[in-house]
Amino acid sequence: MKFSKLQATGNDFILVDARTMEGEWSKLARAMCDRHFGIGADGLILVQDSTGADLKMRIFNSDGSEAEVSGNGLRCFARYAIEKGLRGKMPPRGEQDNRSLAIETLSGIRKVKAYMSGNKVNRVEVNMGLPQFQPEQIPIKVKVDIPISSGPILDYPLVINGKKLTLALLSMGNPHAVSFSSRPVADFPLVEIGPKVERHSMFPKRTNFEIARVLSREKVEARVWERGVGETLACGSGACAIAVAAQLLDYVEPQVDIMLKGGILTISWDRVGEVLLTGPVEEIFTGEWLEGKS
Repeated sequence: MKFSKLQATGNDFILVDARTMEGEWSKLARAMCDRHFGIGADGLILVQDSTGADLKMRIFNSDGSEAEVSGNGLRCFARYAIEKGLRGKMPPRGEQDNRSLAIETLSGIRKVKAYMSGNKVNRVEVNMGLPQFQPEQIPIKVKVDIPISSGPILDYPLVINGKKLTLALLSMGNPHAVSFSSRPVADFPLVEIGPKVERHSMFPKRTNFEIARVLSREKVEARVWERGVGETLACGSGACAIAVAAQLLDYVEPQVDIMLKGGILTISWDRVGEVLLTGPVEEIFTGEWLEGKS
């Protein structure tokens, strides 16, 4: 089975053209993503046919669980599909549309636009859709004794290991819990706190957790604990969640750079429409996965 490995600000994925394949994808993801006995990656991304978009993306985390969407995964998907000339079963479009794709995900169709250097994609903009704030949309189970406003939940109290967190809760097609700190994010015990927030009983589908510090109205530093993966160098949907929460708290401007371990992601949001995510993407290597390896 041929594969390509790509990374977007350090968030790395294995991509496979699975349009004519059947497989035990969860099992395969665990095997391929293993950093000692496999290729090593944060997730496995499959390219499949779609009847309502150009192509369909399925993404499996390194633990085998299937995710609804991934901003960085979409950027890797776009480069892979565009450079390989994959268009699925949708009717061919004009030459001017060759750098754009509509991609079906479990959380809906996402539109992407590629920026080229010669015949190579080097940056991709993803329309991540509208942020969602209602408890049933995220989803979360809130305590009845904690007052919850009808608008976005930006200050939900949670105590983990005696550490008090104030969480902004929202969905970017997948669940996120964002906590802002006045201290450098490098000092935060993410490996200790992250998995307990991810698997807290208030999150029926688990959650991604972000710890962030506002450096200015144009820059925020952050670390991310991804559901089903652990700490990653970057998270596209997580960067969007941070930017949305920071805007609603009036910490940042409509366009903000989220500075992660793997690099910088630029997020734009006008508080009304869809959230736009832009950042670099690179192909690392290609290869073949041996039959029976999984």
